[in-house]
Amino acid sequence: MKTNCLLRSLAVACLAAICGAGSLGPFESNTDIGAGLQKGKVELSGPGEYRVTGGGADMWGKADAFHFVWKKMSGNMTLTADVLLTGASAQEKRKAALMVRQSLDPGSAYADIAFHGNGEVAAQWRLAAGEATGDAVLPQFLATTVPQRIRIQRQGNTFTVMAGEPGGQMAAIAPFTVNLTDPVYVGLAVCSHDANGLTTAAFTNVKLEPLR
Repeated sequence: MKTNCLLRSLAVACLAAICGAGSLGPFESNTDIGAGLQKGKVELSGPGEYRVTGGGADMWGKADAFHFVWKKMSGNMTLTADVLLTGASAQEKRKAALMVRQSLDPGSAYADIAFHGNGEVAAQWRLAAGEATGDAVLPQFLATTVPQRIRIQRQGNTFTVMAGEPGGQMAAIAPFTVNLTDPVYVGLAVCSHDANGLTTAAFTNVKLEPLR
């Protein structure tokens, strides 16, 4: 038993050392986007398992503030993860999202699927830099204490988002269009909805895959 615990501790320590050296699995880097937010971070707890901590007043309106774990890539792709916001927070609109973004500027055009602190799952988009954000809510998903499986798929400038219980059937809303020019930034986004605070989300079974 002690040997197993020791081996597990060593494995965790090695993973932490690798992450400290800059390994983020399929992603390249992570950064805070926007003004007036506390410093965020990302931790890997295993293959395809990320704990992302972020601040920021919101991902909404004409400019965003959040922490982003990203990869710069071109072409069609799909990003899928089981997501759960952890810890207590009074902010019902804190968000954990899968995002495809034109740039790392706060007012960038983007498309995402966001899991909210009140259990809402919604597609969000900004059609052009500096414009207001639009959204469409998937009202059937209102679970706050269990993970939800979410997915965003890009085919050209058409985006499809889906959500459902892990291992179950996923429901989609009507595809929407956001004109983004390659390369784009694809990744995991967390916003605390509180400029003075931080929130953490667990992303597991993360898969970033190119599509033909």
